[in-house]
Amino acid sequence: MTAPSWDFSFVYQGLSDRAITADLTQSQDLLNTLKNHPASSVEDCQHALSLFDQITNLLLSVANYASCLSSVHAADDQAKALVIKCDVLFSSLSQAFSPFESLLAASDEAFFDSVLAGSDESGSYQRHAFRLSRLRHQQTYRLSVPEEQLLSAMQVDGKNAWGRLYDDITGTLKVTLVMESGKEEIMGLSQAASLLYGNDSERREPAWRAIRHAMGQQDITFAAILNAIAGNRLTEYEKRSHTRPLHFLAPALESSRIEQKTLDTMMGVAKQSQALGRRAAKAMATLFGTSTLTPWDELAAMPALNNGEENTPSATYSFEEAIVIIRRAFSAVNPEMADFVDMMVRENLIDAAAQPNKSMGAYCTKIPKTRTPLVFMTWGNSMSDVLTLAHELGHAFHNWVMKDMPFVETQYPMTLAETASIFAENVVRDALLEEAKSEQDTLLMLWEEAQTAVALLLNIPVRFEFERAFYEKRQQGELTPSQLRTLMADTWKDWYGDAMSEPNDLFWATKLHFSIAEISFYNYPYLFGYLFSTGVYARREAKGSAFYEDYKALLKDTGRMTAEDVAKKHLGVDIQDSAFWLESIAIAEKRIAAFEAVLASRQH
Repeated sequence: MTAPSWDFSFVYQGLSDRAITADLTQSQDLLNTLKNHPASSVEDCQHALSLFDQITNLLLSVANYASCLSSVHAADDQAKALVIKCDVLFSSLSQAFSPFESLLAASDEAFFDSVLAGSDESGSYQRHAFRLSRLRHQQTYRLSVPEEQLLSAMQVDGKNAWGRLYDDITGTLKVTLVMESGKEEIMGLSQAASLLYGNDSERREPAWRAIRHAMGQQDITFAAILNAIAGNRLTEYEKRSHTRPLHFLAPALESSRIEQKTLDTMMGVAKQSQALGRRAAKAMATLFGTSTLTPWDELAAMPALNNGEENTPSATYSFEEAIVIIRRAFSAVNPEMADFVDMMVRENLIDAAAQPNKSMGAYCTKIPKTRTPLVFMTWGNSMSDVLTLAHELGHAFHNWVMKDMPFVETQYPMTLAETASIFAENVVRDALLEEAKSEQDTLLMLWEEAQTAVALLLNIPVRFEFERAFYEKRQQGELTPSQLRTLMADTWKDWYGDAMSEPNDLFWATKLHFSIAEISFYNYPYLFGYLFSTGVYARREAKGSAFYEDYKALLKDTGRMTAEDVAKKHLGVDIQDSAFWLESIAIAEKRIAAFEAVLASRQH
């Protein structure tokens, strides 16, 4: 089986499909109804909620479909045009619903409860209870209806346009690899990025330097994008601070559904655990024959082992082999999870084939009309790719578990989103460790544990600390590319210390997460997910046969509870207390110690 591509026939037959036109036309008709609807009574609000649900379902189905096509073919102008058209309609939806949001946010409890007491053909309006309660919680920061509408209208050609520019540049950018022999090789940015995850030691450093060179050539543009997106947000936050100050972290915390104290506690534990991440990096470096890790080896597959006179080649995995591994591991949790993997493959809901104009990265999304999950990545034949596939299938399973719930209750935050994905990684890693038949098999899994520790205990904090420092400085004015490089290099050194040979001072440009227009601080939720999911996974053995149903129940609550409440209800823990996070760090430390022990035994 070669790496597959998506089959979208379950929803649309192509960009010219009349079903797309029909969905957009229906969306516009419903929008017109919503725009002309008064916002004064309980019944008005109930009708508006029904319209909001219908429009969101239709628009998001078209938008996600178009976005998927654009990810596979970044030069597809028709797909990109459809993405923008949907963005305009979402802005119109936000503007049309704004009067109802303001009414519901400021209404008394009796009015609010009366709205939720009603029902429509989709069921009780209680499905909106959690989302609207969060809206009421943030009522202090709301602007007038006209101001809210103006902000929504301006995002399409403002902040969102800058994000699209980043995607357009990186999706079509070509890079030139210069080999040690002097031979040159030209390829797409995403193809070069995939080499960083593989075992091609001859092309990995040239790929890293080629990406760095190509992105550095446009650092003025990338700095402008970063400054514009941040500046747009800061201006909005200033306007919303009419009653009390709105800190630039507050919207991200609300989006993540965690309290500031939770974030502070978790990051404090990460800082205490800095040495563990560095130990993992240095242990990885020994297999490359270096004392410190290089930035081009940080994401790489484990190098070939030197067993006496022979080098044991680095393992490679076809897509089919990866599916067998993941399916077997998922089955050990519950056969239902294995059946889910079969369905994803059978229905061609995974796009992993390499393409010259394919976007970088990996993600999971869904088509709301059919509740169909979709996985995107670029297959590179490494164990890292196996775990990335498991990670994204974990996200997809999370969506699948929620498929029969009201759609509004399936909108979970990034912090809790990473629970299922990292849980899936843990399941696969542990299954392979148990099946290990040789020292190389064992070392390979422990390598992946170490690599994960470096990524989440060092790299993620770098991203968070950089972005926080950037926003603090951005309040005084724009930062030049040189200032951004210096800020990133300083943050990098602070966390990696002597565990990395050189800082990746262009990481602010090469990491697309910093230039996502829709959300800020797209970083600390990964650390949250890593440690929280480790805590969830640690309870698997103790719960035994009861674990699977408890796990699914936890996943179902992620769209209708804060992270603190989910942790309290399903794990019985207070995540504002460092004890929970330290328990997960202790588990990670055991894995790193095991890795170091195997490496030490090879030296004797």
